[in-house]
Amino acid sequence: MELNGLSIDQAPPIFAPLRFYLTAPLFAILAGFLILFSDASVLMSRYSTDSIVITHALTIGFLGFIMLGSLTQMLPVLAGVQIPRVNLVSKTSHIFLVLGTLSMLLGIMSESVFFDTAALILLCLGFTMMIVVIAMAITKVKNFNPTVKAMSVSLVFAAFTVIMGLFLLFTYVNSDYAIYRNIIANVHSVWGVFGFGGILIIGVTFQVLPMFYVAPRFKQFCKQRVVLLLSIGLIIWLFTSIFAESYSIIGKSWIALFFWAFATTVWRKLSARRRPISDVTVWYWRVASISLTLGAFLWIFDEYFKNEYVVMVGILLGGGFILSIMIGMLYKIIPFLVWFHLNAMGYMTIPTMNEMINKNLARIQFALFIASLIGFVFAFYIPILLKISALSFIVSMVILQYNVIAPVLIYKKVRKTKPDFDMSAFTIN
Repeated sequence: MELNGLSIDQAPPIFAPLRFYLTAPLFAILAGFLILFSDASVLMSRYSTDSIVITHALTIGFLGFIMLGSLTQMLPVLAGVQIPRVNLVSKTSHIFLVLGTLSMLLGIMSESVFFDTAALILLCLGFTMMIVVIAMAITKVKNFNPTVKAMSVSLVFAAFTVIMGLFLLFTYVNSDYAIYRNIIANVHSVWGVFGFGGILIIGVTFQVLPMFYVAPRFKQFCKQRVVLLLSIGLIIWLFTSIFAESYSIIGKSWIALFFWAFATTVWRKLSARRRPISDVTVWYWRVASISLTLGAFLWIFDEYFKNEYVVMVGILLGGGFILSIMIGMLYKIIPFLVWFHLNAMGYMTIPTMNEMINKNLARIQFALFIASLIGFVFAFYIPILLKISALSFIVSMVILQYNVIAPVLIYKKVRKTKPDFDMSAFTIN
């Protein structure tokens, strides 16, 4: 594992990111139960109530929480700056976001203006707090490396995605604005997946693959130009989809091309790593590369099939690409955080990162997750698969929850013992 170029002394308190990481699988489990009690014919429409609720249980509750946790952890370490009042802000925003997400799901399902209004306020407060303090930290960055640049750009897309999401939620409070719902929802989803999620993943990948997998470093063109080119593609798509829809394929093709190039590069980097020991996280990266390629190109041509495959695109991009990488990252980041913080406190006789998570359980979790993704795709043609796939997904996420809690329990157990060395003169946050 390579730690060159990291500002370890700027690392936030361990539970600043962990509270987001540990909560995320619970929302995925909730989404699984919502799928279990839904119907394949209903989920075929992206605008059905069930689809909207399930999608946001995953995107805000699972993906959003992991992304915010990763920004909280990685920005200080990579850029050498502290996020203002990181512990207080992360704790407060976490509470707001948990309550806001649950209120949103309840409000949309029950058509309750009270819950929709509560969600609007809570989510606005939660996201605004995190985005503002992270943006404040970015303004103080001196080492603006490619990963930090990508994080900055993804944060801009995150801000717009959140604003659009809050507007969409407001249309449930005041139906007079519902006429704008579909067009805003389209931009909201594309900028959320490709702009916030996709660009953030690309930026983090620049650092994570060489660090955790000892893979070859990315070339300068990829580091310096890809995020800019993708941002241009997203802006082109925005204007063409609104003002010249027949030309939106230009923006789509532009975005898909560079994401395909990224997926191919990741695959090649993993194949060329200096320690070609395969583990479940490598499998997740490979699944993500395949899903990104298939999903991005299917997205280009879906409009010619009258959006018949839009849900499949969502499964491939949201589940196969982003969800896979997030799960793989959890298996690496949480053990690293536990090992790093204990080591910095003077504990030497602690389990290694590879020993903190049960590998057999991780493999079972991966197999169940992939089976559920495949089942969800074919459930629209074989409806009985939806229930089976939902159960597979639920069990997979329950195992994931156990696996991410296990290292934290190790942390708490070790903290009750005396350190091997007195590190009081070298304490971190």
